[in-house]
Amino acid sequence: MEVEIGKGKSGRRAYGFDDIAIVPSRRTRDPQDINISTEIGDFRFNLPVLASAMDGVVDPEFAIKMGKLGGLAVLNLEGIQTKYENPSSVLEEIASLSKEEATRKMQDIYKEPVKSELMRKRVEEIKDGGVIVAASLTPQSVMKYYEVILDAGLDILIIQGTVVSAEHVSTTSKPLDLNKFVKSVSIPVIIGGCCSYSTALHLMRTGASGVLVGVGPGAACTTRQVLGIGTPQATAIADAAAARMRHLDETGKYVKVIADGGMRTGGDIAKAIACGADMVMIGSPLARAKEAPGRGYHWGMATFHPDLPRGTRIYTGIAGSLEEILLGPAYENDGTLNLFGALRTSMATCGYKNIKDFQRAEVMVAPALKTEGKLLQRAQGVGMG
Repeated sequence: MEVEIGKGKSGRRAYGFDDIAIVPSRRTRDPQDINISTEIGDFRFNLPVLASAMDGVVDPEFAIKMGKLGGLAVLNLEGIQTKYENPSSVLEEIASLSKEEATRKMQDIYKEPVKSELMRKRVEEIKDGGVIVAASLTPQSVMKYYEVILDAGLDILIIQGTVVSAEHVSTTSKPLDLNKFVKSVSIPVIIGGCCSYSTALHLMRTGASGVLVGVGPGAACTTRQVLGIGTPQATAIADAAAARMRHLDETGKYVKVIADGGMRTGGDIAKAIACGADMVMIGSPLARAKEAPGRGYHWGMATFHPDLPRGTRIYTGIAGSLEEILLGPAYENDGTLNLFGALRTSMATCGYKNIKDFQRAEVMVAPALKTEGKLLQRAQGVGMG
């Protein structure tokens, strides 16, 4: 239902994760009987999670660890790892910057050009670790570098930008023909971000194996403030899920909807799945891992844009090991550890046995969900406070 904004403009009401609640059904299950595994193309994952292609989150060592735990880490092929032979010293410098100088200094650091030989080297390093290799390129870089990374053994390619459309128009450069490109490569391609039904549907029609849903919800992203664009995640995911079903009816092909950003807790991840996501892509929760290369800091791919930065470096701190963050055990009660144990328990409590099942869960608008009865927690800054 549309709401009148003024005489000349109306708009839909949209909802984020904090606005909704999952309603338990008449059935409950044992958490040990819940299956949260999923697939991308011919690749199977025990955990429905991708680590965001951000320099403070993923390096080759982290990607190998993530893969062995059952998830998939995405390496940023246009970041620190492929600009510098010794990225560790550069990451140390970024972590040492004051907040006042961080953006300007990072712009200087990221001026270093990408080197195709380092792209090859990083992909091979992850491949040698015995896990599935996924990496990210922006649309304008795909044609220049994709042959190098495919030859190095890349398994899954993510074409990623703030917003990616299947109909980019330019009078100054030749846009990437997504329809032609996706159909020409032999590996699964995931494309994003998007936040509307129509954009998600058009991206699915390119032949993509998955679409990333989310414009601006990430903890380090400032796109919503700088550009004024975006859609709250619960609504964006539900719209993309509707596009997925239309595309399935049209083609018989099921395209993964991947919720990208805006999730901090296991409850957020559960809500993303209940709204229709098949997988989630998270950054800041994983930047808190001991194994993350950011040393307790996190920043997005547009933080260092030379003309219009649309992100910021944030301090996440270090909460525990990657395994504790993904699979527990948790020693905090705020939902930020054992994220996928929480997903499994949420599904079991609501009576759903797998991800596709859980997408049918009842969801309601619940503005009092995080405040009702929580006065003392909020006053004391514990739990949900």
